Amino acid sequence: MRQITAVIVGAGARGRFVYGAYAGKYPEELKVVAVAEPDKERRRIAAAEHQLTPSQVFESWEQVISNRKMADIAIISTQDRMHYAPTLRALELGYDVLLEKPMSPLAEEVIAMADASRKFNRLLTVSHVLRYTPFWSKIKEIITSGSIGRVVSIQLSENVGYFHMAHSFVRGNWNKSEETSPMILQKSCHDMDILSWLIDERCVRVSSYGSLLHFRPENAPAGSTARCTEGCAVERECPYSAIRIYEEDATNEWSRFITGDPTPQNIHEALQNGPFGRCVYRCDNNVVDHQVVNMEFQSGATASFTMSGFSHDVSRTVQIMGTLGEIRGYMEKNEIVLYPYGKEAIPVALVVEEGGHGGGDEGLVREFLKQVRNENNNGGSGLTSAEASVQSHLMAFAAEQSRVAGGSSVAIALLSAPLCEYRMQLS
Repeated sequence: MRQITAVIVGAGARGRFVYGAYAGKYPEELKVVAVAEPDKERRRIAAAEHQLTPSQVFESWEQVISNRKMADIAIISTQDRMHYAPTLRALELGYDVLLEKPMSPLAEEVIAMADASRKFNRLLTVSHVLRYTPFWSKIKEIITSGSIGRVVSIQLSENVGYFHMAHSFVRGNWNKSEETSPMILQKSCHDMDILSWLIDERCVRVSSYGSLLHFRPENAPAGSTARCTEGCAVERECPYSAIRIYEEDATNEWSRFITGDPTPQNIHEALQNGPFGRCVYRCDNNVVDHQVVNMEFQSGATASFTMSGFSHDVSRTVQIMGTLGEIRGYMEKNEIVLYPYGKEAIPVALVVEEGGHGGGDEGLVREFLKQVRNENNNGGSGLTSAEASVQSHLMAFAAEQSRVAGGSSVAIALLSAPLCEYRMQLS
């Protein structure tokens, strides 16, 4: 097996705990030879974890992806609005690229990246990791087998989890759509992608409703303060207490994302001075905390999607209704039941895999590296190639346009191929 070398652009949570961790776990498959990251502490940690010299650590993507190719692949895991330029430059230099989702919050950049992958005949794989999980792979297999006949309708729910909502979309990096992406794109392009993949048709019409309902200043409890650490009178009762979520959780499940070294002192310092110690009702967030989307596909098949930040766990549930049977699934429990009409229900056995996103994180990297080793990669081919991923982005863009317009139906029309132009129109 040929070891693949990589440059990582963006050594934050995904860059460190997914892509960097894969290299640490499977060094025979992947070796990180350079990292670009503007944060000094993250650069220090990356250098230590990958045994990099100062000449292999950079502050900006321009320094590492400049005029020469220094690795086989480039992993782009920067913030949403910083994907386009390094991706295009990496493709131009001959890198195969693994790109964090979403591709971009701008439709013209999404389509330009897909076209660049074709132009330069390089892989551009988007991290729609759910397709690589045993759970969704098995559901796709059942549908393809014809066991439920023709898919008529799908109901999919993404339960974000109240703690995840507070961490990422109220206090955290993705709390303002103008700086990152609308939540339907940033968080739920995974779900748009899965619906597109399972129905396997082009989505032609979308409508959506949603709002920022709860995490607003007028909903702050009496006696609360700007920070959880400032003597808040209701902190002990509040489910969103930063002290409980970060300081008192011995597992460091979330505190590792607010400081590079989650010691008690560093965690306390982060809560005192950083964004994660703020009261969830007094942040500068503007993304929605709940949203519903209805979709119509070419054949007339339909799908409905619900995203909510108000759930006790982080989970996805799905109901797929076909002409001959039905599938019901609970992703986090790895439970799938097939209901053939007129017959007994059939529980579906799954091989459970460890790792983030139900094993999808490792599955994504593993399959991408396999593609890279095959010299005949045909440019944009792959399970989550940029070209395959364009549809999910168009669906998310249309959903947000509809939501902002008060739920009006939005038609999606591709005007030419390859994917160089499209139109969304209120109807």
